[in-house]
Amino acid sequence: MSKVTAKKHLGQHFLVKADVAFDIANCATSWVDPNSVIVEIGPGTGALTTHIQTIFPNHKLLLCEIDRESIAYLKTEYGYDPEKIIEEDFLGYDLARLGDNLHITGNFPYHISTQIMFKIVENVSLITGMHGMFQKEVAERICAPPGSKTYGILSVLIQAYYKTEYCLTVEPDAFDPPPKIQSGAMKITRLPESEYPDVSYQDLRKIVKAAFSLRRKMLRNSLKEFGLTPDHPLAEKRPEALSITDFCTLCKDLL
Repeated sequence: MSKVTAKKHLGQHFLVKADVAFDIANCATSWVDPNSVIVEIGPGTGALTTHIQTIFPNHKLLLCEIDRESIAYLKTEYGYDPEKIIEEDFLGYDLARLGDNLHITGNFPYHISTQIMFKIVENVSLITGMHGMFQKEVAERICAPPGSKTYGILSVLIQAYYKTEYCLTVEPDAFDPPPKIQSGAMKITRLPESEYPDVSYQDLRKIVKAAFSLRRKMLRNSLKEFGLTPDHPLAEKRPEALSITDFCTLCKDLL
């Protein structure tokens, strides 16, 4: 079969450097639960898939792909079992159909990478971890600590339930076609349930989103609608200065 054509509307940038693909696949070796089902999002031409199969030979691997040309290529060139290819959009797919011990991986399309991460944390009861590649600034944002300029909504919500680690930076020439920006590989692993926030995810997300809606303002401005009073201990803080515990305190005080 001829080479697969990268499609702009799907955000496809195919990995072409085998050593980079190996490093990405290998960065989570010690993090992947031995009983997890690995789900790769957007395998494309299988550059990452091949190394995942080699590094995790005893894991069940499922491929989630919507590009028909890529699906045909994976079946023809690699002989992948059609029953292990999910021909559906990951964002709309019911992950509960796959069990409750899932590990997500992939070279994620930039235009939906944030949505993918929100779906992961919203399915924390099913997903034990993730490793993969994003736009570099998104990967850095997910891993950013409080006080960082890149610390934001995604940082708080992911770190509330997962341990995060930035792994490596990938240059544009590792892809075809090359993107105009750098990429970053990172990994997350689920925290013990005892370390989860003592407030609901829905409440946490509501307060975090409101706080960062006025990022440069003090919380007495951004959370005024929730009844935050000027004498509250956190009222004079800006959102990037708050820990996850601080956000939980706000949830309990305001909701």
